[in-house]
Amino acid sequence: MMINSKAQLSDVRHADRLPLEFPATLREPGQMKFQVTVKDLSLTGFRCETSFTLRPGAPVWLTIPGLQGLEATVAWKEQFKYGFAFVGHLHVAVFDHVIRTFGERPR
Repeated sequence: MMINSKAQLSDVRHADRLPLEFPATLREPGQMKFQVTVKDLSLTGFRCETSFTLRPGAPVWLTIPGLQGLEATVAWKEQFKYGFAFVGHLHVAVFDHVIRTFGERPR
């Protein structure tokens, strides 16, 4: 299923997203890493902002400081905002570690 906007995603999201804000890197296969700001995170995906152009459906690797790369797919795009779905669910212990490290931001 190709999703081109956040509105289309509302019926297919599988986990609530926690508002966080932290720096990370993203890269497409065979490309250089670039900086992004992760804005929220769930066990099944994340949202970030970047000025780089990505296309929905593209595979990417997210690297959170101190963790190994996490494989994801671009789920939607809205100007400089992107939503991603992890290829495999994020482990609860990793999710908890990220929350402890970067802290939840107010909604």
